[in-house]
Amino acid sequence: MTQPTHDRKIRYAVIGCGQISRQSFIPGLERAANSTLAALVTGDMHKAQDLGTRYGVRVWHYDDLPELLASGEIDAVYLATPNALHRRYAVPVLEAGLHLLLEKPMATSVEDCEAILQARRRGGGRLMIAYRLHCEPGTVELVSRCRNGDFGSLVGFSSVFGQDVPQSNHRAHGGYWSGPVPDLGNYPINAVRHMFGADPVEVTATGTRTPGRTFNFDDTVSVVLRFADGRIADFMVSYACAPAEGLTLFGSRGSVRAMPCYTFGPSVAITYTTLIDGRETGAAMARSNSSGGKPSIFRNASSITAIPNQMARTGCVMSVCWSRWKRPCAPGNRSPCRRLPRAREYVKTRSSSCRPWPNRMKAT
Repeated sequence: MTQPTHDRKIRYAVIGCGQISRQSFIPGLERAANSTLAALVTGDMHKAQDLGTRYGVRVWHYDDLPELLASGEIDAVYLATPNALHRRYAVPVLEAGLHLLLEKPMATSVEDCEAILQARRRGGGRLMIAYRLHCEPGTVELVSRCRNGDFGSLVGFSSVFGQDVPQSNHRAHGGYWSGPVPDLGNYPINAVRHMFGADPVEVTATGTRTPGRTFNFDDTVSVVLRFADGRIADFMVSYACAPAEGLTLFGSRGSVRAMPCYTFGPSVAITYTTLIDGRETGAAMARSNSSGGKPSIFRNASSITAIPNQMARTGCVMSVCWSRWKRPCAPGNRSPCRRLPRAREYVKTRSSSCRPWPNRMKAT
């Protein structure tokens, strides 16, 4: 594969043209001055013509993916197919030596994850999981405050995240790996891992299937995580309830309540309240403007961008790493990219810069 040069844009193909691609990633690319949309891949050729007209790029069918990968027309791929199909398309992308931004969860089994990693080693490209909240200002701010000791010694964490998923949705009949734990549970899991600065060592869970629903998995699951130092975290996720989300963090000096804390949308603003030494304060982040417009909520008199800017940050940081052959920044690890230009140089907005995930979490 030809190594990208510093003075041209990273050319992305988007595989899987569903909601997350059209609502978030593609608008994000439009704000990232070092990246550009070069191709789309879909299995629905009825909408292919509309997609091609709308975005001004060639639309390929899944069956023609090998031709696209060998065409020399793209440098990187954003993959957002249903979870069970990640391995099928990630492996040929990586074996072709292209860079891959892969939607979470990485895959639907440890075996599939290992196959994807092996393909990356064979092809030599770069791989990143597209977890949006690593670039979400409210999340980064909360993690920073935890690491700075604002809440004292952290004691516990509790969260809930639920949606009313239609039984016609592709997630409804794909088994456990399309269910609420892999789909929704990664949000509270990642939140507590980075707030605690540690990984859990023990997990217990119990689930249930709501009467009248036809999911082929437990649609509501309660999970308890135990950490090596004895701290405990719990969360509940569900596909069978009205929309619900929130988290509470407990410390020796104070506590945090955040609601909403995981979702995005034109009417959603990440909001949290702290109670420290008996004093309550609140903070609201920018609304998640999924249409690509400017955020409508401002904090401390400065604009804090949201989705799609979170996706722009994710893409532009990875594009910088790819173009200069640096190892991508992992959550909790600033050092690989610390010498690179800040992401604000590549985002077409007067927003705050993309801050690296605070501090360093020990790798496991």
